[in-house]
Amino acid sequence: MHKHTSMNLLTLETNRLILRGLSPEDMKYIFNNLSKSRIKEVLGHRSEADYLKEEQKHINGYSSYNRRFILFLLTDKESGAIIGRCGLHNWNTGHKRAEIGYVMEDENFKRKGLMSEAVKTIIDYGFKELKLNRIEAIVGIGNVPSLKILEKNNFIKEGILRQHLCVADKYEDSALFSILSDEYNSKDD
Repeated sequence: MHKHTSMNLLTLETNRLILRGLSPEDMKYIFNNLSKSRIKEVLGHRSEADYLKEEQKHINGYSSYNRRFILFLLTDKESGAIIGRCGLHNWNTGHKRAEIGYVMEDENFKRKGLMSEAVKTIIDYGFKELKLNRIEAIVGIGNVPSLKILEKNNFIKEGILRQHLCVADKYEDSALFSILSDEYNSKDD
């Protein structure tokens, strides 16, 4: 494993976004070499709480022995602001599968189709570059915007994960979706 001495971030581009990909090694480099204020700037943290949450992940270790991730920071081309995140996590290299997750952190950029744009590009990257066979998504059953993004990207609903999330001391069900490499590659663009 080569030692990370600087960051050469993986960059993907859509019409309106620049997606910068961070690996566990990049995160290690960021926390070991940058000042707190610089870390918050680089990772687009909007609050102290955001920073502390990320720092805990760093301290506790981001990935177990067979799991990796790539976290993409979504940057709006026009303003240069980091507006959200989309990533492939629980990436199991042996089984060639990963889970996709996403969050739009800036209210002003919601409902503009930007996350769909990012998700499509990252799915593409997952199948073409990472040679994944399966990409999964787990979404709260009431999360309509998120469900629409999956539908738009041809994910197939596999089932319900009962009482899967604890939100405000209440258990909620999640839906499990997936798309397979051959389904993705056979779809008409």
